[in-house]
Amino acid sequence: MTEIGIDQQGPVLPQERGKLSAAILGYLGGQASLSSATDVPPEDLNPYGDDLQLALYVCYELHYRGFAGVSPSFEWDPALLSLRSRLEHQFLTTLRKDARRHETVDAALAGLLVEPVQGTSVSHFLQDKGELWQLNEFAAQRSAYHLKEADPQVWVLPRLWGRAKAGMAAVEFDEYGGGRAERVHAQLFADLMKDLGLDTTYGHYVDDTAAPMLATVNLMSLFGLHRVLRGCLVGHFAAVEVTSSPGSRRLAEAMRRTGAGPAAEFFYSEHVEADAVHEQIVRREVIGGLLEEEPHLEADIAFGIDATVHLEDLLGDHLLDAWRDSRTSLYVSGQAEGS
Repeated sequence: MTEIGIDQQGPVLPQERGKLSAAILGYLGGQASLSSATDVPPEDLNPYGDDLQLALYVCYELHYRGFAGVSPSFEWDPALLSLRSRLEHQFLTTLRKDARRHETVDAALAGLLVEPVQGTSVSHFLQDKGELWQLNEFAAQRSAYHLKEADPQVWVLPRLWGRAKAGMAAVEFDEYGGGRAERVHAQLFADLMKDLGLDTTYGHYVDDTAAPMLATVNLMSLFGLHRVLRGCLVGHFAAVEVTSSPGSRRLAEAMRRTGAGPAAEFFYSEHVEADAVHEQIVRREVIGGLLEEEPHLEADIAFGIDATVHLEDLLGDHLLDAWRDSRTSLYVSGQAEGS
């Protein structure tokens, strides 16, 4: 008989990466209180580091599929939400200080249209010289993002109306396969992972995922879960769609050159044309419609773009620094980056 109040499915709880994440994981497992987490001084935590980012990821995951053996009631646990709010404040405050570059949407979007210098981006590196082991690491880490990609973004739909809502729904309809389960983009990414010989189980590679990748995933959840950040979520969405097509073209070539497999190549080649169309819808209907209804959100949209670019740049630096030294980019226990 199924035990009431306990999730039997979902990913297993990840391994701790510091005192903060250890306290939260112990709390979810019924083995500890949150007191040790609340005792950690904010100045002892790197907002971009492994401990804080894993802690946020675990808190957010309770709103998605949860964890095997953990009660669903933790999703709205007051003590956990209070702690999460403190961590979000620290993360968001740091992002506002480090990432804000533009005050207008036009200026922020213009920056996205400048292609990175040859060889300075992850997609350029993988296209030109990437090896299969590096593509495997890239896919394993990106699975934390792509296996849930559209889910945090659709949380913005009830907070939009008119042209913005219609445009957002149109793009997300494509992300969910146009009503066909085998065409859902998360499924297409799982097919890519199969070609690379990776485990497609949701959440399987979290323990291998480096802090910069966790931060990129957490940004979607942070923006998606808070109505007050709806403009930031639209900015994030725009940044993803505007930059996707050229990067996807290079990644499709990387998959073809290395013989990764037809599904691996298809995931990215499919995005080249589709996201070029999505870009126009996002710019004209989603952003244009939102600014028409709520012009005071312009700075938030610009910040959402800037924050997305900032974290993707940190992730790119992490990946390229490791690969150029022929090192793994995956998280290795005991080698946390400024936890």
